[in-house]
This record gives sequence, C-alpha cells and structure tokens, in this order.
Amino acid sequence: MLQYMLLIYPPVDTPPPGRLSRWQEYTDTLTADGVAVTHGRLEGVDTATSVRLEHGETLVSDGPFAETKEWLAGYYMLECPDLDAAIAQAARIPAARHGAIEVRPVMELPEM
Repeated sequence: MLQYMLLIYPPVDTPPPGRLSRWQEYTDTLTADGVAVTHGRLEGVDTATSVRLEHGETLVSDGPFAETKEWLAGYYMLECPDLDAAIAQAARIPAARHGAIEVRPVMELPEM
C-alpha cells in the first residue's frame, strides 16, 4: 500500500474546533478502515521556530517560514491503495469545509 500525508490547512482566523467529536469520529473511521498510520495536531503558528543554515551558521527565528492566509494545523498519514482513495479520505476531514487539505504521496526510498 502507498502512504499519503494529508496536511490540514485551515484559514489563519479560524477558531479552534468546537466539536472535537467530529474529528474523533473521523479518526476512529480511519482506524476501523485500517488506513490510519499516525496523526497529530500542531500548536499555532505563534509557537513555530524556523531554522536555516547560511554559510555554515545556524540561524534561528521565531515564527513560521512564511506568512500565509492558511496555516498547517495538523496531519494524517494514511495507507491507501491509490491517490483517489487518499483524496476521498481527505474530503471527509472536517476542516475541508473551510480550509484546504493537501494530499501528498510519501516518497518511497530505497533501502540503504
């Protein structure tokens, strides 16, 4: 099975989800369907730290890499037979109603 990362991007001004039960139901369905690998919710962009390496020096700054109208709020890692199945799962994420869900295949790396 292929792995897909579903990245959840709600608008910056969206309040935290009020009904966590919808999220729990969705997560429970993924587990029951046998496609869930892992998932997580991220803290707000105000807690982000960006790290860059310039001329051999590590530069650390507060905040996200770039300012956007949406922020990375969380993720699901799924195992699905194909992209269409991953897209179908992404469309069921509660945040898809007011934000964006980015679906990206996880690159398969050769054994080292």
